[in-house]
Amino acid sequence: MGWNRKVLRVNLTAGTCTPEPLNMAWANDFLGSRGLGTKYLCEEIDPKVDPLSPDNKLIMATGPLTGTMASTGGRYTVITKGPLTGAIACSNSGGFFGAEMKFAGWDMIIFEGRSPKPVYLFVENDVAELRDAAHLWGKTTWVTEETIKKLHQDPQIRVSSIGRSGENGVLFSCVVNDLHRAAGRSGVGAVMGSKNLKAVAIRGTKGVSGIKDFPGFLAATQAAKKVLADNAVTGQGLPKYGTQVLMNVINEIGALPTRNHRDVQFEEAGQISAEAMHEKRPTDGKAHLLTNAACFGCTIACGRISQLDQGHFTVVNKPEYWGASGGLEYESAWSLGASNGVGDLEALQYANMVCNEDGFDPITFGATVSAIMELYEMGVLTKEQIGIEAPFGSAKALAYLAEITARGEGFGKEVGLGSKRLAAKYGHPELSMSVKGLEFPAYDGRAIQGMGLNYATSNRGACHVRGYTVASEVLGIPVKTDPLVTEGKPGLVKAFQDATTIFDSAGVCLFTSFAWTVADVQPQLQAACEGDWSMEKLTLVGERIWNLERQFNLKAGFTKKDDDLPPRLKTEAAKTGPAKGLVSGVEKMLPEYYELRGWNAEGVPETATLERLGL
Repeated sequence: MGWNRKVLRVNLTAGTCTPEPLNMAWANDFLGSRGLGTKYLCEEIDPKVDPLSPDNKLIMATGPLTGTMASTGGRYTVITKGPLTGAIACSNSGGFFGAEMKFAGWDMIIFEGRSPKPVYLFVENDVAELRDAAHLWGKTTWVTEETIKKLHQDPQIRVSSIGRSGENGVLFSCVVNDLHRAAGRSGVGAVMGSKNLKAVAIRGTKGVSGIKDFPGFLAATQAAKKVLADNAVTGQGLPKYGTQVLMNVINEIGALPTRNHRDVQFEEAGQISAEAMHEKRPTDGKAHLLTNAACFGCTIACGRISQLDQGHFTVVNKPEYWGASGGLEYESAWSLGASNGVGDLEALQYANMVCNEDGFDPITFGATVSAIMELYEMGVLTKEQIGIEAPFGSAKALAYLAEITARGEGFGKEVGLGSKRLAAKYGHPELSMSVKGLEFPAYDGRAIQGMGLNYATSNRGACHVRGYTVASEVLGIPVKTDPLVTEGKPGLVKAFQDATTIFDSAGVCLFTSFAWTVADVQPQLQAACEGDWSMEKLTLVGERIWNLERQFNLKAGFTKKDDDLPPRLKTEAAKTGPAKGLVSGVEKMLPEYYELRGWNAEGVPETATLERLGL
């Protein structure tokens, strides 16, 4: 398919939906999805704009492989300026929504302004209109999706929506599609809520057409699928265990951040692991995990579908949570579990369901709870302030905080600020385990040195999916590197970061990169898209996109000082495991990283670098 060559521009202030041609010169330089959406955003908004003002824009973008027979070709991204961070925000989601946008004939939807009242966008192929959403405001994403499908009498409509958290301005709220897939980080849902945009509903029946070289594309996609099937991670590990396959692995190497990064191993990791999800519960004799599931076009099927123990304290009187639903991924199991010292698998799944239902990021939520629990144990926060006793390990506190955050009640409004603002408000900014305001995911930068540098330099803040060096440092993909050393890591981080932009911008899932390199994506793009998509060009495109994001952040006010880690990771050594006695060597690695990027000592791209990249 390549591109549909069509953009839908939605002016929420005026209530208009206007088609326009896709800028193909930009598509040639920035590919699609993450890259092309970022180019549009950078051209159309002031990087200093208030993220929650009408002047910010929100872009939903597909890639040239989205909706095609390329494995995992169901991805789309939501690009905006993030309210949690103030940095460039680009959140990627799977499911079926992205493919449906492509089937309806659109590459991208740009939302601008603010509607005077709650609305949702309904798109049916070429027809697009804004409709009243008063009856949906105040509803969860689950209710919103079900209501829209019933209203239009079409169960095949695909819906992306925000929950109450997005409406209430929770700074880490998500855009949720297909009930439990989400554009999850940086607060893109809060931007959508600030625009009074409740949902986007799409029905596309045009299908896929326009592949440049169909026989070549068929051969390329079949070869790439075989690579995935033959790989131990994408062909066996992820289908059986999902991303949760990592829980025991990362814990064993002493890289599992525990109790707000005070520790690097969790003594109850086995109780919240992938293996535990397969075991039958003593209470009802049923396994927590029901089955795996796949997004559009995916041959990996890493998704989890789980069912709670109906007698568990979180749901014993809540039958609405008794059905099968999206299960725990590694990141959510870690952030809700080990990060808070909670080893109750059922409680983690309940909190995860609340995050899905009301649309807020479980990574930032769990990490914010970690800061709260540490503040509570220090005596800075009290039971009276929080509404419950909240020591590390309290499953009841975790469940309670999820509920009040979803509803925006009481202390839940404080939780909705995220850990950086909350920790600063109560006098201990050092307790926020974040970079640029975005909380760490599930890998400790002392035990996996490359990830520490990746967190510090990631354009959207601490993020694992912007340069997943865990693949090399832990799993040996594509080559094994020592996670405990800093040598060679700046080059490794840069290579992973640049390659990741290609996967994201093409419209395929990053998990394919456990088996694929860019050299496996390249033949698919070459056959699908007009023009030259050689390895040389893709290498340049990846670097160009990374530097464009960097330019946005610099203009937004970020500086070298923001490429850093919290004091805890630089001064408090790991207590156990292989990294015992180590701190992060980020300050040692940063100058070399800047040099490899072609940036000056302050982290600003040199003129020669920008000229080489055509920026």
